[in-house]
Amino acid sequence: MAWLCLLAWAGPAQALTAEQALAMAAGDTDERVAAVQQAIVQPDERIADFLKALAADEVKIAAGKAIVVRDGKGQDPVTGTEVPVPEDAEDIINNNRMRGEIDTAMAGLALFGKDDARRLAAAKALTREPDAGRLPLLDKALAQETQAAIKAQLELARSATLLGSEDAAQRIAAAQALSLSATPDTRLLLNERVTVEEDAKVKAALQAALKAIDGELAWGERLGAAFSGISLGSILLLVALGLAITYGLMGVINMAHGELMMIGAYATYVVQGLFQKYLPGAFDWYLVAAVPLAFGASALVGAVLERSVLRFLYGRPLETLLATWGISLVLMQLVRTVFGAQNVGVENPAWMSGGVQVLSNLTLPYNRLVIIGFAIAVLLSMGWLIGRTRLGLFVRGVTQNRPIASCMGVNTARVDTMAFALGSGIAGLAGCALSQVGNVGPDLGQSYIVDAFMVVVLGGVGQLAGTVYAALGLGVLNKFLEGWAGAVLAKIAVLVFIIIFIQKRPQGIFAVKGRTAD
Repeated sequence: MAWLCLLAWAGPAQALTAEQALAMAAGDTDERVAAVQQAIVQPDERIADFLKALAADEVKIAAGKAIVVRDGKGQDPVTGTEVPVPEDAEDIINNNRMRGEIDTAMAGLALFGKDDARRLAAAKALTREPDAGRLPLLDKALAQETQAAIKAQLELARSATLLGSEDAAQRIAAAQALSLSATPDTRLLLNERVTVEEDAKVKAALQAALKAIDGELAWGERLGAAFSGISLGSILLLVALGLAITYGLMGVINMAHGELMMIGAYATYVVQGLFQKYLPGAFDWYLVAAVPLAFGASALVGAVLERSVLRFLYGRPLETLLATWGISLVLMQLVRTVFGAQNVGVENPAWMSGGVQVLSNLTLPYNRLVIIGFAIAVLLSMGWLIGRTRLGLFVRGVTQNRPIASCMGVNTARVDTMAFALGSGIAGLAGCALSQVGNVGPDLGQSYIVDAFMVVVLGGVGQLAGTVYAALGLGVLNKFLEGWAGAVLAKIAVLVFIIIFIQKRPQGIFAVKGRTAD
């Protein structure tokens, strides 16, 4: 590498010349590499733009000149003016070595630009790919950098470069400096170096640095597992809340609950399509419109299901189970007929993309954070509805004593329909939330229905507080067990735990309060 020439960078920048452009584009690889290294000694915008064009294969050679060709139009790389593209213009072929040199040169140019974000990104790129030949470049960038964060990253890049130094003392100092940067990239660099290091003292320093970094990263991994568990628990909570009404309060074993979730997810998909076609400018807000529509679509299907089938099967659990299982098959086939058997994609709005960087190895995705907040909002709304409204009073009255509630003038048939529609609508909300973390397909509900029943049974039939504890507890337990034993064994372990728990405490975490007579 000829990065030593960068030390000569002083004085005003020189513009790109036609000879430089041709030298970087034509000739053998060694000559082109040397031309690129010479060009960035005193770079300007034209040189940076030409390097980008080379990297994108947008440069041709014609009549002994280099021409940048974009969208079928030729451009003089020196002046930027439009020029004709001859029919005999030759394409430029960049091999891997040349592409690597161009990328390195562009990263080097970015270190001296005015954009802080680009300088930081360039420093990180050079940290991940250390090369002893770039040490003069890093020293020069460090000498003129004023931003503390970028300067710290350049120091890390310099330390990563010194890991390959011939001086053992420099390698030890580099390992000690890198031990202060607890990132997966730093751990990877040290692991790669420790496997080839022959000096015992240097190897001990590398291992000590790795131990320190592993200790720091372990916290990020633990917190990441806890967040993943809470995220999974919030999804299970959304799925189980609707079931807590239809099964916990009404005693209906609804095997079509998963398909009601699926309807909510497909309602979200339909709303997305409508916004893409008719309101593309407001696409980022399609989810706000999808939430009530997902609730309404699932609630309507649930109401029809209760009025047409389930009202004739109350008190007959086996017939109810078989009937709702058959209805679930019908709903899945209906969706396959209308939307196709393949999964469909539902996009996250822009404000749900990305995440919050908490630690170097811990990022909290916005879509997961929104779902956790959404689950809390649905839980609070449902608790208020059941505990503080007229409908909730009627539901609790009919659940506890149907004949007395009927004698008090409560229309129990209407309450059954409204309660079942409410549980179905909450299932639709769960489907809407699930559409933001995965694909939507006809089998969506089958993936969660068993877990939802386990949550309701473990928490205590008819107990909303138990549903919350069970959902979050199972979510966190499942994620920690996955990291220890794998996904399959974790599922088996959770199932075994639930079986043992129910054997010891059949009423679940919270038992329904009642009166006993001795």
